[in-house]
Amino acid sequence: MDASTRSATGGSGSATGGSGSAAPEPGAEIDLDITTVAHGGVFVGRHGAPAVDGRGGRVVFVPVAIPGERVRVRLSDVGKTSFWRGEVLEVLDQSPHRQPHVWRQADVGVAPERRPGGADFGHIRLAHQRELKLQVLGEALQRFGGIQLPLDIAAAGPDETDDGTGWRTRVGLHVDADGRVGPFAARSHTVIEVEDYPLSTDAVAQASLRAGGAGPGRIDLVQAADGGVRVIARSDSAKTAPPEAREVIRERVGEREFRVDAGGFWQVHRLAATALDAAVRGAIAGLGETGTPLDADAWHLDLYGGVGLFAAAIADLGGVRVTTVESDPRATEHAGENLAEWVGARAETSRVDRYLTRLNAEATPRERDRLAQGLVVLDPPRAGAGADVVRGVAALGPSAVVYVACDPVALARDVGTFREEGYELRTVRALDLFPNSHHVEAVATFVR
Repeated sequence: MDASTRSATGGSGSATGGSGSAAPEPGAEIDLDITTVAHGGVFVGRHGAPAVDGRGGRVVFVPVAIPGERVRVRLSDVGKTSFWRGEVLEVLDQSPHRQPHVWRQADVGVAPERRPGGADFGHIRLAHQRELKLQVLGEALQRFGGIQLPLDIAAAGPDETDDGTGWRTRVGLHVDADGRVGPFAARSHTVIEVEDYPLSTDAVAQASLRAGGAGPGRIDLVQAADGGVRVIARSDSAKTAPPEAREVIRERVGEREFRVDAGGFWQVHRLAATALDAAVRGAIAGLGETGTPLDADAWHLDLYGGVGLFAAAIADLGGVRVTTVESDPRATEHAGENLAEWVGARAETSRVDRYLTRLNAEATPRERDRLAQGLVVLDPPRAGAGADVVRGVAALGPSAVVYVACDPVALARDVGTFREEGYELRTVRALDLFPNSHHVEAVATFVR
């Protein structure tokens, strides 16, 4: 590997990953061979001669690359002893999987500080994006969960576009002190004014280009099932959410409608809620095929339940008694309305960890029997459920758990805790609900 380092002005210097060499200054340029993909949408190369212990040179994390490429990198962070960070300036040896970026302004030919964030895999052909996402998921499960399983990945639906664009029904823009409106630059809080929004639906993209006139803060654009785009301006100085955020809109999954606040949580991809509903239903059906059918007399839980999407799936499949738990009181209010047709369904407003602590302490023997016969579905935020929640679920002893994850490493850590608590990971199915970004959704099933 070429260990040469160029100064920011084009001169030559020296920096290696071995011991005894001073780190270069930020702004120095190096040529780097990219070897693999890492969690978080960055790629990995090693710079410099191997150390005395035989390990490779200094790890360097960069975006906008592909494994197998050789790239020219401007170093941006050299303060860590274990790794550096940099920005790709030029591709010297191009991967056959590289394509012109789906968001022209985020391409490698644009200065790094002017590239908008949110489409960090847009330079990679869609099929290879999915291969890389499976690699990250598989490596996380092995490293943090201690398990290897066959994995596959599916698109959000049959009418996904060929290039993975046109799917965002929700976009958050930022407004800076000078009135500029747009996304942040990648890994920055600098607002970038852009010419288009290729990941968004046409309606959201057009509304995004017209957005403006607000003070410093954020503008959220939300397209509901009726096709209309709501514009929600959130000022940095405001103490509460604007009235527009509380407008009740209706989203559809199959023949069912769900009430949700315009400013509340709903899946971003236009096909995602339907895809996840189908995946969770499929996971529950699969449990029945392996000897853990849904018990109509049991007590089932939907944790981090939002407005009741997965609770409705459980009830539809025969889970008569189901409780959805969500910390947002407005979402819980809507969940109660969305589940009103099922007498045994109820919605609780609580933090999930506190709810589990109380339930484990106060459940009667009869309730514990029903919980042990039941199913738990949980859809935690990006940070994962965490060890305390996983142990709280396991202490109830449900027959099975269906876990909807939006972060591979968080899922893998929780897999490790579930295994420690006596649960076996049966299946993991990945869904590409964020094309042209590094994010990947997964639905995992556990049995006791």
